[in-house]
Amino acid sequence: MQFNSIKMKPTLLILAAGMASRYGSMKQTEGFGPSGETIMDYSIYDAIKAGFGKVVFIIRKDFADSFKANFGNKLEGKIEVDYVYQELNAYVGAEYQNPERTKPWGTGHAILCAADAVKEPFAVINADDYYGTDAFAKAAQFLNADCNQNTYAIIGYQLDMTLSEHGTVSRGVCKVDAQQHLESIKECTKIYKNEEGKVVFEENEQLSEVPADSSVSMNFWCFHPSIFSETKMLFEEFLPKNTANIKSEFFIPIIAENFIANPANQIKVIPTTSQWFGVTYKEDAPSVKASVEKLVAENVYPGNLWS
Repeated sequence: MQFNSIKMKPTLLILAAGMASRYGSMKQTEGFGPSGETIMDYSIYDAIKAGFGKVVFIIRKDFADSFKANFGNKLEGKIEVDYVYQELNAYVGAEYQNPERTKPWGTGHAILCAADAVKEPFAVINADDYYGTDAFAKAAQFLNADCNQNTYAIIGYQLDMTLSEHGTVSRGVCKVDAQQHLESIKECTKIYKNEEGKVVFEENEQLSEVPADSSVSMNFWCFHPSIFSETKMLFEEFLPKNTANIKSEFFIPIIAENFIANPANQIKVIPTTSQWFGVTYKEDAPSVKASVEKLVAENVYPGNLWS
């Protein structure tokens, strides 16, 4: 596949099609800022400041109208905007469609759904996570200068700075070599801090301690558009093995692990000084609002983001 050699501003791809089952409502469009700003608003603001030229929202058709009403007008003239639908059976042949499955196939599948909308180096983030100005600046620098078909990146956060006080969280725990390249990433779906203050991972009723300063993925990835053809092939291999399991998900780390299995490829782990915060549970909302208020008070952001 050939890609345009003309320098293009990077794109921000926002994963906003999640079911929010643990949160209990549409946290993607909930206002946390003083003027009703969503967490996504702050990410887009930081992306524009860092030099991104386009934002692509991955959403579901059933809430498309309300979503577009929230973001369409306020972003007009500030950044190019596009919308992509992550539908349940997108890129899924009829023989692999399970009528018992009620949600799409995960973050890797979401990326695949954006293949027709993204033609330039791009970053991927979650809609409900705050990543910080430093993270976007470093992502833009990488995408503009170093991203190519053999070199991707991930923004790395310190594990113990990303936990919730209100329940377990899912994190991609990174193993990093001396050159700050990703060696492997393990998707841990039940991580929390126990009564002794240790960070632990629960799997199959077994507990394992995880170093608190581990570098983790908060789903802030930097990719070259060549990833789409690779992802399509991987998803086609994934489907026949996982059709019967209605909870199976095609995660981005599956794509990353396959990519670095080739010695010619590398994924840089770029550390950030930004403070991450997010809303996994309803109980997280007050602390998120307090964190945003603090940033506004420190003049990191204006009180009305888009005025």
